[in-house]
Amino acid sequence: MLDILVVAPHPDDAELGMGGTILRFKAEGLTIGVLDLTSGEPTPLGTPEVRLRETDAATQVLGLDWRENLGLPNRSLEPSLTARAELAAVFRRTRPRWLFAPYWIDAHPDHVAATELVEAARFWSKLTKSNMPGEPFYPERIFYYYCLHLRSIPQPAFVVDISDFWEQKRAAIECYRSQFIEGKPQGPPTLVDRLRDLASTWGWSIGVRYGEAFACREPVGLRSMREVI
Repeated sequence: MLDILVVAPHPDDAELGMGGTILRFKAEGLTIGVLDLTSGEPTPLGTPEVRLRETDAATQVLGLDWRENLGLPNRSLEPSLTARAELAAVFRRTRPRWLFAPYWIDAHPDHVAATELVEAARFWSKLTKSNMPGEPFYPERIFYYYCLHLRSIPQPAFVVDISDFWEQKRAAIECYRSQFIEGKPQGPPTLVDRLRDLASTWGWSIGVRYGEAFACREPVGLRSMREVI
């Protein structure tokens, strides 16, 4: 059903970490979905209703083919057996070739738990003798996007050129007004300024205007040198 499924701990993490790459892959004809694991609420200026409206708006900007929320608890996300089975069932239903999950090192416990949950659910998704719904399925790869609360510059496995998609990524992020605009200091540098600077740094690393960085625990294969920047 999907070429790519991005798993996000909270609504807005997919946009922050790889919104430009989502837009690029969509432009290349890939089918892409986002699964938000929690509602992301409570937050100081948000509500579940507001966050849902903001997520719907960002989804339209990204042009996603599919988006759902697994309804797990915000702030206390755990890679439990029950959550693992629920997520594995989504993998069986959407059958993505590639998964994207948060980078496995972060200060936010929900982000760390989300990554552990994705890795375990990927394995469970292929089990043949289980009471999980759907046919067994095993996504080929997991890649990891950076949506970090740590002030660190990791060494990525690869960087995607998002030069043509930065403005759309910014528009998707700005849909989450309760999180990044309302009640926040608007003098420079804003959060969006910081994200642009980071995208510029990753772009510089591969010789383009803007980029997004990704990690992978396994080697990334090439069939041709033609696509290497």
